[in-house]
Amino acid sequence: MSGMQKLCVWGAAFVLFVAGVYVLRDVLLPFVAGIAVAYFLDPVTSKLQKRLHSRIAATCIVSAVLLLLFLLCVFIIVPIVQKQLSVFIANMPVYAGLIWEKLEPYVAEARRLFPKQADNLRQTVSAHFSGGFKLLLGTVQKVLSGGMAFINLLSLLLITPVVAFYLLRDWTKFCLAIRRLMPREEAKTIRSLLAQMNDIIAGFVRGQATVCLCLGAFYAIGLTLSGLDLGLMIGLGIGALSFIPYVGSTTGFVVSVGLAVVQFNDWKRVAVVVAVFLLGQMLEGNFLTPKLVGEKVGLHPVWVMFALLAGAALFGFLGVLIAVPVAAIIGVLVRFGIRKYMESPLYLGTGKPE
Repeated sequence: MSGMQKLCVWGAAFVLFVAGVYVLRDVLLPFVAGIAVAYFLDPVTSKLQKRLHSRIAATCIVSAVLLLLFLLCVFIIVPIVQKQLSVFIANMPVYAGLIWEKLEPYVAEARRLFPKQADNLRQTVSAHFSGGFKLLLGTVQKVLSGGMAFINLLSLLLITPVVAFYLLRDWTKFCLAIRRLMPREEAKTIRSLLAQMNDIIAGFVRGQATVCLCLGAFYAIGLTLSGLDLGLMIGLGIGALSFIPYVGSTTGFVVSVGLAVVQFNDWKRVAVVVAVFLLGQMLEGNFLTPKLVGEKVGLHPVWVMFALLAGAALFGFLGVLIAVPVAAIIGVLVRFGIRKYMESPLYLGTGKPE
């Protein structure tokens, strides 16, 4: 086959693959989640396999430990979160009164200086707030009442562990089968590209996931000990959002400090919340990210943010799961294409390169 024919075949296969993912996006979520879990746990399972000399035994032990950790989180963290949420809801009228007490002098001064503009602003804000609240309620109602949403959640809880277990058990077999299916002529190049993709994905996904777990635990404990309402929920939320560069820490800082200002009358306690975030940033920037993720994963933070947003817009939560691997694959292929272009006559021309 000529080079153009090969390109057409691979291009058609890629288009069919993307079309299949798009058509089946509503049912692929538990399977993609299972692949992600198996990929994440494969290094631990492989190390344990060397000691036990049994892949099945290693898979069973890793799966049992993961299930135990999940149950511990459910039985320990969920009641605490529920308690904090109930306390926060009970204190909402108090918080609203404190916010109004702090803002009332500024509002009165604005009304005195700009009476007409203040009334127009109040009406505009009231209209937008009412419309946004109705839209939020409608969206929540649509999500909760949708049968597909319930099916997705049920399949995620029931199918994902099964898929992850079997993939983890047969991971080496799948990798060997993929290697055997590679075209013989380009097998060496494809293996090299796959190795680069795996290094980037493993370095970022596994490293960043570990960073998220550490940050979530640190902020949850720190904010809870500071006495902040919803400290545990905010800390866990920061850990989850930290997968998107800069979003988790920035959002958590704004929400935590804003809630601390409303909740505490003592600025020293607000300073404690700020200090928690300063320590968290020092921990993340000087230890966690350099040690666990590294600076040579080849994924720029802007590219990661774009990939996550684009994946979410195209495929929903499924897109979020596959965004970083796809971004890593595209990055490796683009660099490979640029390298080939700079070695080709199209770039070099008839003369020598500069």
